[in-house]
Amino acid sequence: MIFLIRGGGIAAGTHVQLSYAHLLTESLSSHGIQVINRSRNRDTSFHGCWTFEEDIAPFQPEMILFHFGIDDIYRPVYRSEFKENLVQLVRLCRIRYNSHIFLASSHPFSGDFEMQSALIYYRTIREVAIDLKCHYIPIHYLIADELNEYNLTIKDIVLPDERYINETGHRLFFNIVSRKILSVIMEK
Repeated sequence: MIFLIRGGGIAAGTHVQLSYAHLLTESLSSHGIQVINRSRNRDTSFHGCWTFEEDIAPFQPEMILFHFGIDDIYRPVYRSEFKENLVQLVRLCRIRYNSHIFLASSHPFSGDFEMQSALIYYRTIREVAIDLKCHYIPIHYLIADELNEYNLTIKDIVLPDERYINETGHRLFFNIVSRKILSVIMEK
């Protein structure tokens, strides 16, 4: 079984040695799942659409995680464009494959302005997930439990450029994402 990750800088593991995608690769291999990460730093949802034939189509994944949003905010991609890009990606996967599709938000920000901007995109991800019956992973919401459990703050999981998370943040992302993926696998 192939699990493909397609996203931007966080999913690509920008500025860290050990990303959540790498941790998923190690963890899911014991379940017979091959993880392929086709994410790149600074890629937006537009890049996801533009490179579908090279980054997704050849692998015909049974499960796929789209993790866009932060790079879309900062590039900037309008909310309406972001939503349409996610819809297009999900529809292409649904037409071509019988995939389980996961849509994930990202981390919270410490600044109010940045967090309010991110929430606009996170709500869009939720809307698409609900409308198109995808598996939704609200990382920005679920990470609060992880922060409490490990007695951490947002500043403890991000790099100086808060668009990116550090290795501690990637481990927390891994905890959240792997639980969701494994719950879907167990349902099969």
